[in-house]
Amino acid sequence: MNTKIQTMPKSKLALVPLLSLALAAIATAQQPANAPNTLTDAEKAAGWRLLWDGKTTDGWRSVRNSAFPAKGWTIKDGVLFTQKGDGHGAGVGGDIITRERFSDFELLVDFKIPPRSNSGIKYFIQAPSSVAFEYQILDDALHPDAKAGRNGNRKQGSLYDLIPAGPNAKSNPIGEWNTARIVVRGNHVEHWLNGQKILEFDRFSPAFREHVAQSKFKDTPHFGEWRDGHILLQDHGDEVFFRNIKILVPAK
Repeated sequence: MNTKIQTMPKSKLALVPLLSLALAAIATAQQPANAPNTLTDAEKAAGWRLLWDGKTTDGWRSVRNSAFPAKGWTIKDGVLFTQKGDGHGAGVGGDIITRERFSDFELLVDFKIPPRSNSGIKYFIQAPSSVAFEYQILDDALHPDAKAGRNGNRKQGSLYDLIPAGPNAKSNPIGEWNTARIVVRGNHVEHWLNGQKILEFDRFSPAFREHVAQSKFKDTPHFGEWRDGHILLQDHGDEVFFRNIKILVPAK
């Protein structure tokens, strides 16, 4: 008995790898992204932990006292955000800080702002003072502070009033999420924005001390010489939204 074997035309055979790739791409796209305010397996293995759990005020307090502000800050849908103030730079609830203090660390924070907003992430805070290093968060196009200071050192990602972010600093459009990364290793500090390193400095170097001498902090005793401090989220009277607040503290 003769058995006739059906073969697929060459033209259709050529489509098989393409179809497989397309199906793989669809399957990958349908896989859920890592949920906000959670850690990936790789982050857990590396030692990262959440500084904010996405649900409560645990681990945070007012810079002024030991309680979390009773007003001005809201938690909703895994986002921590401020209430708009009086329009003159006064926050409703005031700045909040971590209950813990940190020296060497790597910090990741997602943030977004509406038009004309001004805020910041500060580190090495010595409460109740809020004077410290600040990773500037700003609408550079519409907020007047972008034109203040020197050489753009008050624009987004800059070390506020000290060192401007580099020309590779690329913010996402206003209203979209950005990711700030702050790295402190001994005296060396780095600011990153959306995966790009945008500035670095050594805080006891002559070059940095010159930046301080030309800044609004020139009369602050021992500015930048702190051994450790709290991390602060600023309530500058404008709306600002935070999530995915994570920290990695190197093993000693």
